[in-house]
Amino acid sequence: MGRLFFLLFTFLIFSLQASEIKVCKNCEISSIQQAVDLAKDGDVIRIKSGTYYENEITVIDKSLHIIGENEPVIDAQFNGNAFSIRAENFTVEGLKIINIGTSHTSDFAAILVSRSKNFEIKNNRLDNIFFGILLERSSNGKITGNEITGDARDQANSGNGIHLWNSENILVHNNSIIGVRDGIYLEFTSGSRLTQNFCKNNLRYGLHFMFSNNNDYLDNTFENNGAGVAVMYSKFIKMHRNIFRKNWGSASYGLLLKDIDDSELKNNYFHDNTIAISADNTNRILYEANEFADNGYAVRIRGACYKNVFIDNNFLHNSFDVAYTGRINENEFTGNYWSEYTGYDLDKDGIGDVPYRPVKLFSYLVNRTPEAIILLRSTFIHLMDFSEKVSPIFTPAELVDDKPQMRKIVW
Repeated sequence: MGRLFFLLFTFLIFSLQASEIKVCKNCEISSIQQAVDLAKDGDVIRIKSGTYYENEITVIDKSLHIIGENEPVIDAQFNGNAFSIRAENFTVEGLKIINIGTSHTSDFAAILVSRSKNFEIKNNRLDNIFFGILLERSSNGKITGNEITGDARDQANSGNGIHLWNSENILVHNNSIIGVRDGIYLEFTSGSRLTQNFCKNNLRYGLHFMFSNNNDYLDNTFENNGAGVAVMYSKFIKMHRNIFRKNWGSASYGLLLKDIDDSELKNNYFHDNTIAISADNTNRILYEANEFADNGYAVRIRGACYKNVFIDNNFLHNSFDVAYTGRINENEFTGNYWSEYTGYDLDKDGIGDVPYRPVKLFSYLVNRTPEAIILLRSTFIHLMDFSEKVSPIFTPAELVDDKPQMRKIVW
């Protein structure tokens, strides 16, 4: 009872001490930085509608709630960061931040957060930015409901929409990121969840992982980026229910996996990509219940891939379902549906009686001589692929699905 009374008393004192500071052109306080300087822990800074020409608005060690009313505009005039924050228990909400300057030596951002904890950045609109939201050495934060747009033309002069460096336990949810270098970038970041984000028309990747373990990305859409997602030098990654579509280009992928281990892809949808998945030095990855439809390559496996399992996936009308370089290395394909499978099912158990070999001889030839792709639909190529299936010489004979499904799998 005494503890409850103490908590209520503490909350009452905090409530009495906290105040609201209004910022507007005709208010006593017309500058956001002035309001920050005057504010105390727990205060609300309410910014009224209008345009504020300010940059390097700095918050140090103050738990503030900075809230925009009717989307006030903070114009940084291409001069450094708009906000630089190092604090705990803060909120930035409802602002429109524009015109962040570019630099080859500094990562200028609309909102720069360093060494911070327990914060929320939500429902902001960031436009014409270099970096959008940049986190450094921060933890237990939420980045939700933000709209981030840029005009990236080349990688050297553009930044990332949401950039997490050396951070942990960050939720990135329901953000729209268009026209930057990488939509979302994680480096040395762990224990984070990326959910229901929309990344489109970004110059390099929709999502980019580097040296970031134990993260989940779920229910996101990656459309028409230089490449959809790149997961590199990481492990224990969950990739569920994402959409990868229309990521086209000479070096473009829906999903690039390089040097990753002990991860899983489930219930993802890959549609109309140059290469849906490119895997290089990946081990113990579970590919389950994914759909690959109308891609150039569905799965392109390069060297040093060990003990990966492909089970219960749908491969629908791809130019090449599987392309393979090197040895099979205990990788397993079983129970998948292949639209090009022409076998029979005499015992009517839904499983083809004849095993399916998904690697075409033509894919082997194209890997060696890319110009041969012009022969893709020719009758001669079909005959050549058929003869290779009957008696494999060039393609890996042990790469076979012993339980090909007769009907498209419904999960």
